[in-house]
Amino acid sequence: MSERPTREIHDSKVLAAMSHPLRRRLLDVLRVDGPSTASVLADKTGQAVGNISHHLKVLAASELVEEAPELARDRRERWWRMVSGRLNWSPSDFPDDPVAEAAESLVLDRQTAMARQWFADRDGYPEPWRRAAFSTDHWARLSVAELAELEERIVTLLASLADREIPDDGQERKTVFLTVRAVPGRP
Repeated sequence: MSERPTREIHDSKVLAAMSHPLRRRLLDVLRVDGPSTASVLADKTGQAVGNISHHLKVLAASELVEEAPELARDRRERWWRMVSGRLNWSPSDFPDDPVAEAAESLVLDRQTAMARQWFADRDGYPEPWRRAAFSTDHWARLSVAELAELEERIVTLLASLADREIPDDGQERKTVFLTVRAVPGRP
């Protein structure tokens, strides 16, 4: 996984570039699988190579991805990689911006879709994986400072798992989608 720093997004145009469903998926694939060509990304996403190339150019214009020419075997082959290891943005940085509202909606839709995909596919996984997968929710009374501390602790934990060197200990590992949401609410 990447050891590149987190990029803080404060530009609405960059947020718009990363808030398209296919571009978000391309960023996810590059984050998880590492550098790739448009052809491989097309195979992984079921999209046409031309469509992938277009969306990679949009992401590159916002400096979210970049070419990795050192990976090419010849001048015709174009490899792409993420510029930053992780992207971070806050809706509070985009007050009254419809792009931020659309971006938040996309994130929630993506998280829900990943959970629904698990529900649809879980019978295809061995029992230990079905037992290990989990979902949990809790109610707590927190101050703003405590909520911020909780975020920092959870993000640090998840980043340590995502960015670690994978141990060569013979254990089977699968890519796991990790998501957490903590919002004020009422039961």
